Amino acid sequence: MSKSKGFIEAEISKALTSWEKEYLGRGSVSVKTNILNDMIIVTLQGVLTPAEYAVCQTKEGRYSIKKLRSDLVESGYDLLKKLVLEITGETVISFHTDISTRTGERIIIFKLPLNYEETFS
Repeated sequence: MSKSKGFIEAEISKALTSWEKEYLGRGSVSVKTNILNDMIIVTLQGVLTPAEYAVCQTKEGRYSIKKLRSDLVESGYDLLKKLVLEITGETVISFHTDISTRTGERIIIFKLPLNYEETFS
């Protein structure tokens, strides 16, 4: 029996939560994954610590937190690619991420070489 789209999305969310805790030392409050065409879009809520929110009160602080958090996630790119490959069987061809210093939300987009959503039709 093949796995459903919802099952794969839940597995990616669970794996990203584990990766955050193991690699970054803490996890987000909630994670939601959506498969759309050739993209896997992951939304992570509650990523920033109270201290990081305090630093984000200035323009320089926001840039500093965005850069640091981006560098941390980017340094784990190979692990994230492997995680997606293990769950989906597909290779990640590109990776995009950004964090909101206002809401503490991070978006991660994994681009795949094919319209992965069509495999669930």
